[in-house]
Amino acid sequence: MSNLLEKEEVELVNIPEEAESNGIAAIEHLLDERIVRAVKDMGFQKLSPIQEQAIPYLLAGEDIIGQAQTGTGKTAAFGIPAIQKVNPELRKLQTIILCPTRELAIQAAEELRKIAKYMHGIKVLPIYGGQDIGRQISALRGVQIVVGTPGRVMDHMRRHTIKLEHVNMVVLDEADEMLNMGFREDMELILGQIPNEHQTALFSATMPKPILDITHQFQKDAKLVKVAAKELTIPLVSQKYYRVKSQDKDAACIRLLEYYQPKLCLIFCNTKKKVDEVAEVLKLHGYQAEGLHGDMSQAQRDVAMNRFRNGSTNILIATDVAARGIDVDDVEAVINYDIPQDIEYYVHRIGRTGRAGRKGRSFTFVSGREIFKIREIEKICRTTVEEKKFPGAAKVLKAKADKYLNQAWELHEHEDMELMKKFIQRKLEEEGCDVLELAAAMLKMQVGDKSEEIPVDEFAVRRPGRFGDRNDRGGDGRGRGGRTRDGRSRDGYERRVGDRRGRDDGRPGGDRRGRDERRPGGDRRRREEFAERDGRRGAEGSSRRGRSGIANSFPKKKR
Repeated sequence: MSNLLEKEEVELVNIPEEAESNGIAAIEHLLDERIVRAVKDMGFQKLSPIQEQAIPYLLAGEDIIGQAQTGTGKTAAFGIPAIQKVNPELRKLQTIILCPTRELAIQAAEELRKIAKYMHGIKVLPIYGGQDIGRQISALRGVQIVVGTPGRVMDHMRRHTIKLEHVNMVVLDEADEMLNMGFREDMELILGQIPNEHQTALFSATMPKPILDITHQFQKDAKLVKVAAKELTIPLVSQKYYRVKSQDKDAACIRLLEYYQPKLCLIFCNTKKKVDEVAEVLKLHGYQAEGLHGDMSQAQRDVAMNRFRNGSTNILIATDVAARGIDVDDVEAVINYDIPQDIEYYVHRIGRTGRAGRKGRSFTFVSGREIFKIREIEKICRTTVEEKKFPGAAKVLKAKADKYLNQAWELHEHEDMELMKKFIQRKLEEEGCDVLELAAAMLKMQVGDKSEEIPVDEFAVRRPGRFGDRNDRGGDGRGRGGRTRDGRSRDGYERRVGDRRGRDDGRPGGDRRGRDERRPGGDRRRREEFAERDGRRGAEGSSRRGRSGIANSFPKKKR
């Protein structure tokens, strides 16, 4: 293909946000009845947009490019055709699926096994680094579908333990993420080594130029299926942000967990160190929490994921890369402890909740200038992230009390309480106390006292006023110290000018005038500054000021 955007052979299918699916019945006639039975067992009610468009193309043998982010059903979109096309009688490798992380490879392999539940003779194997390669080599015998990370697939190719002569389908899942992780050369080498005619399916949340280069080189007349941009922010997710100082984030995290009490919650941090720190803090506060990041051994990561999936751990703290394989439908809340560096990661993160038609919540902590990152997210993702204040300590205490009382009452309905009543009656008689007093004391033992209020990070309020929004710092538009008519702040912009003119008040740097006069050109700069204040500007003078006058009194901003 010469140019994906210019070739007429490439079919672009834009799926509108409100597109209605005809359900699994729409493709049922194309599938083996055993696959239909399996996907119905998996709870498929209707096809997602990416599935509805991609599956018929793949079943017809077409190359496709599917643009959709995590959580839109991409695994089933390529998994159903992959299982349909496998020949169970041929005990040779027929399909290779490449994934960026071991977690995603494991999750995709599990879903393919569910699809192949009634297709006897089909063997699916995940292969990835961190696992004993000798054991993998033994397990590869008779495998028809390999789901693996590029590095480990390349390793097996070099050892000739993966043979490619019968491969007729290759899938690149999360291709942009593999690109970000430095797997471009591996992807190209794997695709280039497949000797026979084969079908190639590429799925990616974004389409940067290197991804398009791969499609030009290794696909033929590919059909481009693209989920509309409006669907990239999953409408069922409620998005909120809280302005909080960095040192208060731990308390803020606990505040939200106490108030909303999610059954399953994901917390995202930008660094491995912070993952460990947050996990430790939550454990100290009595939460069942686990960390997940790349420095953990594979065994540790498997344990953490299994505990989260089965509900024995209800809070998982993870980095973005480690979380790529997390696919749990019941996640009720996502907390962005740190704002992601890449806006696309924000979409991936909040896409972990609000799945399978359920509502979800996302909370993002914003410190200082990060408020501008929220504005960028809103603009690029075409969404609204609403600012919220943290629930007050009294509200949190009420939520905790309600939870405990509700649990106690549910227990009362299912258990024999006669013995407990005797204990309480005996205590009331011994102490001569009121039953309400005793119940209140018992409740306080469980929920504790009100915690301290969490202060708002005021920086995020003040900063916009310094860049032209007068109303952010006072109802009269003047801010502290007032503003001049042209919007300059006397306590910021002009005060610095005043200091340069000279103010000998006994503080360090007070005698600035003398120092200006001792420097070459200092007297000229003073005259220019006075001229600016009086409004006597000229094009030439303004140019000189930009180079040597007022602009130099501010630190340079990083772009």
